[in-house]
Amino acid sequence: MSKLSLPVAAAVVLSSLSLPAAAQEPEGAKAEGSISLAPAGAEAKGDAKAGKKKREKKAKDRSGVPWIKRYRPTAMSGEFGIFAGLMFPARDHELYLPPQPGEPPNWQPYKTVAPDIGLRAGFYPLSFLGLELEGAIMPTKTENDGKGAVLGGFRGYALAQLPYRISPFVLIGAGLLGTSGLGGDVDPAIHFGGGVKFYINDYLALRLDVRDNATAQYAIDGGRTHHLEVLLGLSFVLRKKQPAAKDDPDSDGDGFKDSVDKCPTTPGVAPDGCPVAVEGDADGDGFLDSVDACPQEPGIAPDGCPEKDRDGDGFVDSKDKCPDDKGIAPDGCPLPDKDKDGIPDRDDKCPAIPETRNNYQDDDGCADEVPRAVTKFTGVIKGIYFDVDKDTIKKTSRGTLDNAVRVLKDFPSVKVEISGHTDSSGDRDHNVDLSKRRADAVKKYLTDKGIDSARITTRGAGPDEPIADNNTKAGKAKNRRIEFKLQ
Repeated sequence: MSKLSLPVAAAVVLSSLSLPAAAQEPEGAKAEGSISLAPAGAEAKGDAKAGKKKREKKAKDRSGVPWIKRYRPTAMSGEFGIFAGLMFPARDHELYLPPQPGEPPNWQPYKTVAPDIGLRAGFYPLSFLGLELEGAIMPTKTENDGKGAVLGGFRGYALAQLPYRISPFVLIGAGLLGTSGLGGDVDPAIHFGGGVKFYINDYLALRLDVRDNATAQYAIDGGRTHHLEVLLGLSFVLRKKQPAAKDDPDSDGDGFKDSVDKCPTTPGVAPDGCPVAVEGDADGDGFLDSVDACPQEPGIAPDGCPEKDRDGDGFVDSKDKCPDDKGIAPDGCPLPDKDKDGIPDRDDKCPAIPETRNNYQDDDGCADEVPRAVTKFTGVIKGIYFDVDKDTIKKTSRGTLDNAVRVLKDFPSVKVEISGHTDSSGDRDHNVDLSKRRADAVKKYLTDKGIDSARITTRGAGPDEPIADNNTKAGKAKNRRIEFKLQ
């Protein structure tokens, strides 16, 4: 009897742990997955199914997603959590209410360690960046008289993290740190720190934080002291529903998935999943593709390419009477230009005399010389002066500039480039900028006097185009100049 007492007792205990549904089965009914008692050597019927489920779960875990990327943080998600830990109040804090005149000092440090509990909520618009808010309380006592006090903190901060299942992070923000002891006080705090998260699954994450709260320091103007925290938390994760992964079928059954099969509905071969092509004539010009130099464009003998248009004027060579010169309808030849100056006779005021290319009235087709008055205002323009290292034009320059205005008004077709130049003293980049500003200042003077700004361009050459020796004082003076150039 004694030998059977242990198995019988075990049977009673195990039967009490069986699922309720199994307990309610009629006598003789099959209770799959429940534990049954049998003579020595018998096996529990649920073992096989339990092992199968375990293997299926393991296979699911091997779905192709690397372990470090499973359950990792995603964009547009929220995290809500609780935390607990320790705070180490600073010995030189300023969390107290200063006494009124005539009252005894009431400052004293808090105990060096305080329990720390709180709640947090966060929103992550990006997988690697989010914003969080926290509230925490830290019950403690004052060190000298042992009176109870509750420290409290509220802070907001930005958090940057690596978006993996194990996710190191850093954070920085600001908030408030206050006390109910020593008369009560609340101080602003700079809050920063770091830590690591571990995402257990899609909904839960463990978190370890090390923080610092920087607040005002006792008895030191502008001083800062530090309250350290070590926190362990559990977060609940709310994620935006991710679209289901699209299946990539092999519609034609040729072994190439549709995403890489160029002929997804026709069985084919490597390299692209298309059938072996029978040689054809893609452009239908009568030349097989293997001998057609232009297989996508209908062409003619000898190579299957379209007829050429050597001068690119839109007339094929067989119909272009001037195949090497761009022309116009009706025959592809250019308009007559008797003097060969590039200006057609119909636009040439002097069709028998070539245009003189001198940047003066170069569009009329006639030979001409630049007027003496215009020539006077080309090259280096003497008489234009600026304040030292500035783009301010000196009053002594007005006579020269007013003469330039008069010439430009007398010859409205003239266009000029104004370039500023400096000597080699000082920083090159500064000199280039200064020379450009000086050229712009001259342009502004002229346009303010009525000259069309479209007729004037400017540039700053800085020290790069000297006309004299920069090693001498006289040479440097020559190099500091303004030049006009016809365009």
